[in-house]
Amino acid sequence: MKKTLIFSLVAGTVVLSACSKFGPLSADNVTVTPTPLEVAGGEVSATISATFPQKYMKKKVTLEVTPVLKYEGGEVTSESTTFQGEKVQGNATTVSYAVGGNYTMRATFPYTSAMQKSDLYLRLDPRKGSKHYKVPDVKVGYGVIATGELAQATVQTANAATAPDAYQRIIREKQEAQIKYLVNQANVRASELNTNSIKDFVKILKEISANQALQLKNIEVSAYASPEGRFDFNEKLAEKRQNSSSEYVNKQLKDNKLRTDVDTRYTAEDWEGFQQLVSESNIQDKEVILRVLSMYKDPAEREQQIRNMSVVYDELAEAVLPELRRARLIANYEVIGRSDTEIVQQFQQDASKLSIEEILYGAALQRTPEQKKTWYERATQLFPNDARAYNNLASLAMNAGNEATAQSFLQKARSIDPNNAAAATNQALIALAHGHIEEAEAALAKGGSADTYNEVLGNLNLAKGNYAAAAANLADSYTNSAALAHILNKDYAAAAATLAGIDVPDAYTAYLSAILAARQSDADGVVSHLQDAIRQDATLAKRAANDLEFVQFAAQIAQVLGQ
Repeated sequence: MKKTLIFSLVAGTVVLSACSKFGPLSADNVTVTPTPLEVAGGEVSATISATFPQKYMKKKVTLEVTPVLKYEGGEVTSESTTFQGEKVQGNATTVSYAVGGNYTMRATFPYTSAMQKSDLYLRLDPRKGSKHYKVPDVKVGYGVIATGELAQATVQTANAATAPDAYQRIIREKQEAQIKYLVNQANVRASELNTNSIKDFVKILKEISANQALQLKNIEVSAYASPEGRFDFNEKLAEKRQNSSSEYVNKQLKDNKLRTDVDTRYTAEDWEGFQQLVSESNIQDKEVILRVLSMYKDPAEREQQIRNMSVVYDELAEAVLPELRRARLIANYEVIGRSDTEIVQQFQQDASKLSIEEILYGAALQRTPEQKKTWYERATQLFPNDARAYNNLASLAMNAGNEATAQSFLQKARSIDPNNAAAATNQALIALAHGHIEEAEAALAKGGSADTYNEVLGNLNLAKGNYAAAAANLADSYTNSAALAHILNKDYAAAAATLAGIDVPDAYTAYLSAILAARQSDADGVVSHLQDAIRQDATLAKRAANDLEFVQFAAQIAQVLGQ
């Protein structure tokens, strides 16, 4: 994982050589932003600004400046910057002898944990022609605040994604049928009662009557007259069709011993249905007909204009108008699924009679991870080609800290469904726990619909050093990662509220609370929270001893560590 640090310089004087002709370079003329050093996104980065005094840079001298970060067991250098006097022929930045000049350089180092105790130096290499002068490295900064690196620890307690079930206890359904009428007639013909739509309508009424899991809510009856002839005649005709069709519906309800509301309505001239049928037809001049419908608002005038197109009207009379002489019957009913208790009982008696949605839903009802595991395992046995149960077993393993088992289940889930959002999100979470940011980013690209997507995205931004984005992603989370994001984003009120809201606080919750106390100059808080953190995880004592967050509380840290 990459890490980011920021450097500061301290006062000091550098002499380019024992020979005074090159003159001194004072660190008082150098600043580093920000101060002190910090980690962000796996790198230590510093912006170093300096001023060359007047008459410092001799006209024939070349000076190479290299930032160096030294720590126990090693050192690492950043890119060098070269400056030259006015008479040097080269491509380096020229510094005037008489005026001097300003320069800014960027130093970046990949972070390792040993850098928590480190010092920043400038390594100077002055030369005149081919002759180099040896100059001691000059210390200009110290240590690294590595709070950002806690992201790899806090992600360990992030919430794993659970693939959702699609169980609905109440499913709304409807059955439609249609009764067609002859022109200017309103009687229900026997031939119409033998159509497939009417047979299916009657069949569902019988099923509702016989099955308690089906509940009839209401029946809608909508009758129509086609838009030809006088409006007053059509209105009466449509009402008669409404009455005859609703009589038929009421008879069917009585025969099946059902009671429900029958909501009736009629439409005298069905211009909307006319327009729809024309637009869906193969009539050659249908665009002309549709323009007429849009041009004339008065129904009588629209009808007359269409009648004037005699050839077109004949096509309408044969293909469209007969379809509008009708009554629509709609039975609205609900399919009532098993209750929570019934699902649990059925699982205990014979889980094979449950659907995959019922098993996944039932698993979510269970209180303990072991109980959930039993349900998910049964789901994989009964429905081996559904990726969700395998992912949810992986989630349980992740929450229990069993990464090897989680990886095995995730591999199975993703082999079944490579685009499963929950499995992709969980894979990203594991990658982040190992500092594999690019792998996490690639996996998370498929996790957009997962229930913990925003939380994992927040952890990803935290690891990348995008603290403001991380804090926004984690605004609704009460986790160690969210608290860390708010601390690094310097929103201490949000950090305090988040830490207080964590359901199961651990050693890192206490350690983050100590950091927050230090940043708010609360010495007592530093002591109490560090004691709590070290009591839960003794390894945090070593970190606390080297942590620059507590540099102003040396006496209190010594007290906590018993030194």
